[in-house]
Amino acid sequence: MLFNTTYKNEEYDIESAALVGKPFRLFERLKQGGIGSGRLMIHEMSSKLNLGKLKFSEVDYGNMELRPQGIIVHYTQKNERFAWVIPYYRLVIYSTEFFTIHADGNFIQFLKNKNYKENKKFIRKMMDKKNDFLELGYYEG
Repeated sequence: MLFNTTYKNEEYDIESAALVGKPFRLFERLKQGGIGSGRLMIHEMSSKLNLGKLKFSEVDYGNMELRPQGIIVHYTQKNERFAWVIPYYRLVIYSTEFFTIHADGNFIQFLKNKNYKENKKFIRKMMDKKNDFLELGYYEG
């Protein structure tokens, strides 16, 4: 589900809590070593998510936030901020030439540059949380 979060959005607060759970409390954030990724450079995104402009003319960045039952991908286009709420059971991750997040027929591709390398630990944590939430023990190595 996509929300414009440029300004206070109560619908976003209610819907995101229902879909992926309330934000972690401070103690839980510290215990997990943080719940947010650093900035990732966006390469491409599906047209349904590309609401701020027709073409990529400048560099766009996004970051991810862990929630108990999913993630929220935050990104900025022009002067607007968006939040893409994705429950774990809909989240699909591909790591090929680009790092790509898919859900509900939409996607965001991130470049695998220096920013990606700095976020590898967070991405591993996100995948582990998804596997734990969905009880996918057969992915453990």
